[in-house]
Amino acid sequence: MLPEIIPLFPLPDVVFFPRMVLPLHIFEPRYRAMVQDASHGARMIGMVCLRGDWQASYAARTTPIFPIGTAGEITRIRELPDGRFDIILRGLSEFGIERELDRGTAYREAVVSERSFMPDGLKPGLRATIADLVTQFLARSGRPAPPRDVSTLDVDDETFVNFFSQHLPLTGLDKQALLEARRLSERAGCLRDVLEFALEELRASAGAPTSGRPH
Repeated sequence: MLPEIIPLFPLPDVVFFPRMVLPLHIFEPRYRAMVQDASHGARMIGMVCLRGDWQASYAARTTPIFPIGTAGEITRIRELPDGRFDIILRGLSEFGIERELDRGTAYREAVVSERSFMPDGLKPGLRATIADLVTQFLARSGRPAPPRDVSTLDVDDETFVNFFSQHLPLTGLDKQALLEARRLSERAGCLRDVLEFALEELRASAGAPTSGRPH
């Protein structure tokens, strides 16, 4: 169960998924205060992605954010001599923002509700399809290929899908769409579609023939 009120940590293009870990270096004064307060409380931080023209008002409490995020538990914390922190979050569950509060803290806080997610499993062959697309995408992007067939990773389907949803170099909008899926099968299908589209774009930019799929 999530606390009714959690602190919010908005970042650009950072979308956090349940079951994943997220290392963070905390240096802004308002977020140092957030970590200090969280470490003496529920040890919970709500990661949300900035949206729209956030650069124009990054320091403001009204900077636009997506209303769906993931709550993470602080599992490791190291305070540096100058007051900065290195922390590791473990993703617990998705939440929806009911309303933001202003209780005088330097950081943002919100009343949240835990969001239901159905781990309904993947259709036969979808995991292998995603694994093949991941390998192609990394190769086309000039990134190191996986050391082995990623479809055989010894993890359950939800961890498999969430890992690639978080760690692949996709756009923040694509990752947010993945996070907002309400079922595992929907998230996996969306990941497949995003990877197929990204591959088409990479082939087109390289001048290679594409499948003619409409954008």
